[in-house]
Amino acid sequence: MNSMDAHLLREIADLERVPQGAYNIRKNGKLEGRNNSANITIESKEDKPGIDIRIAPHTRNESVHIPVIVTQTGLKDLVYNDFYIGDGCDVDIVAGCGIHNSGCETAQHDGIHTFHVGKNAKVRYVEKHYGEGEGTGARILNPHTIVYLEEGASIQLETVQLRGVDSTKRYTKVVLDAGAEAVVTERLLTHGQQFAESKMDVILNGEGAKTQVISRSVAQDESVQMFYPQVEGNAQCFGHVQCDSIIMGKAKVSSIPAIVANHMDAQLIHEAAIGKIAGDQILKLMTLGLSEEEAEQKILDGFLQ
Repeated sequence: MNSMDAHLLREIADLERVPQGAYNIRKNGKLEGRNNSANITIESKEDKPGIDIRIAPHTRNESVHIPVIVTQTGLKDLVYNDFYIGDGCDVDIVAGCGIHNSGCETAQHDGIHTFHVGKNAKVRYVEKHYGEGEGTGARILNPHTIVYLEEGASIQLETVQLRGVDSTKRYTKVVLDAGAEAVVTERLLTHGQQFAESKMDVILNGEGAKTQVISRSVAQDESVQMFYPQVEGNAQCFGHVQCDSIIMGKAKVSSIPAIVANHMDAQLIHEAAIGKIAGDQILKLMTLGLSEEEAEQKILDGFLQ
């Protein structure tokens, strides 16, 4: 593994080296490395590009990493990854894609991830996207994340994309059975002329299902962001959608949350706020010795935590 690959892995998976335990590393559309554990198996699909990840029931305190690296300009990579998490599990899953495009052609990765989470299982899923490279070619990422939560299951789903990606169209769908819970957190920063679109459908089918959707974004320069989160309640359930955006320069942000109640005991709430950084916040930090630029960055870092 060269230094560029190691750098991209650190950016998307918080890794200093190849992870221990189960992992699958994909580079430029091909398998770069794989390791199974006693309770986690990873197999290549036979009918299309992608992998099947199977986690045995009641597996606890284990993790699986499936990073993707793209360094080939002109490559358009598409994968279908399916996760089968057994009943009673408690596991961490880390995914994401790092693109280093030094050429003049578009480099693109589209990942379609589907999760089948068994009864009373707990999953923490982190997906990071990162782009870099001195080339003029675009860096494009279009992730789809589909989650099916059985009775009593839960997922903490966190997606992060901070700079470097020219265009992204994200779709997230979570379907919850009785007593299931989903916390979906999205953090995004765009700059230049970047474009980002995020659509979400969270469907509360079972009695006692709960969800919290949190979106925090910063749009700088002339970038464009569009958000369409929707929560649908089909039983006695609770859902809360919160979208907060900071807009800067000549950027444009559209935030259009929706809630749909199909049951009299569905309790659904949505909030959306778009605004600029308050001048008094910057001034307060400048009195502590920071420059205006440093103060602004400090505020943005805190907002996107």
